[in-house]
Amino acid sequence: MNTPISDLGEFGLIRKLTEQFAIISPDRVRMAVGDDAAILQMKPDEELLVTTDMLLEGVHFDMTYMPLKHLGYKAVVVNVSDICAMNGIPQQITVSLGISARYTAEMIEELYKGIELACQHYQVDLVGGDTCASQNGLAISITCLGSVTKGEAVLRSGAQPNDLICVTGNLGAAYMGFQLLEREHRTFLSAPTEEFEPHFEGYEYLIERQLMPSAQRWLRGKLAEQGVTPTAMIDISDGLSSELLHIAERSQVGVRIFEDRLPLDRETLALCEEMNMSPITAAFNGGEDYELLFTVPLAQVGQVSDIEGVSIIGHVTDASEGCRWVSTDRAEHELKAQGWNAFS
Repeated sequence: MNTPISDLGEFGLIRKLTEQFAIISPDRVRMAVGDDAAILQMKPDEELLVTTDMLLEGVHFDMTYMPLKHLGYKAVVVNVSDICAMNGIPQQITVSLGISARYTAEMIEELYKGIELACQHYQVDLVGGDTCASQNGLAISITCLGSVTKGEAVLRSGAQPNDLICVTGNLGAAYMGFQLLEREHRTFLSAPTEEFEPHFEGYEYLIERQLMPSAQRWLRGKLAEQGVTPTAMIDISDGLSSELLHIAERSQVGVRIFEDRLPLDRETLALCEEMNMSPITAAFNGGEDYELLFTVPLAQVGQVSDIEGVSIIGHVTDASEGCRWVSTDRAEHELKAQGWNAFS
């Protein structure tokens, strides 16, 4: 039998490839495949977090409008965000590159300027990596190491019925930034001239969210300060719908999200109107926001409401109630994962 990888999707493929692997050192491996990062027991009072992400030219980024310095920064953020999603502290990275012949040493140096800037901003050390030749474009693979106090890592699997569903920041901005970049790229290709000037006025925030996103390292301290104990957490890389379904599947629960609670930036709303797109689609299915989606006990509603930059967007239900979102007209709709899929 020859199963197309696109039939499985990224996470179905991962399950198929890894489900037969037995854990050889269960005393050291608390969490293997299946969350934002692996959890390894290295010290009596501390656990090691490990995550890896790969970015491929032509799949994850387009060099037509992605500056190399921004790309280096973003590649670090993607990995730091996974450590933050485990309630951990990012500490070290390794960087491995596949480099095609059209890239010069100076171009890769520019990429590393972005990596260095992100390392400084998130206080992580570059401690190793690898480089090799690539036949097709540029490939970037970063591994990030972090730490968390033993017992304080937050998995995707801890959500309970009646928990509140919360999210940092706003949703859909990175996706609309991508739509704007693609629109201007198409305009240029239709009539390329040296005088071409892209029209980004009024949408600078959306461009920044796409090209130079942020990891929400600040949340860990704010949760601790307010005495909030998240029961499940994940970062929003593939779209809100996809991440909600991951939590629901791992926690064996349902979710209910309310459209009028979704945090949307004014630039997102304005560009959606200009391009005749639904801001709800951007929020649910856009991806690359790198905000943190998490659940907390209902009893902590007061504490979590006091955290600036956090919105309560719904609640956890029994698994029998499914995964639903409620529109402003109070109609209920099934949540579907229509965000980023590397093999679609």
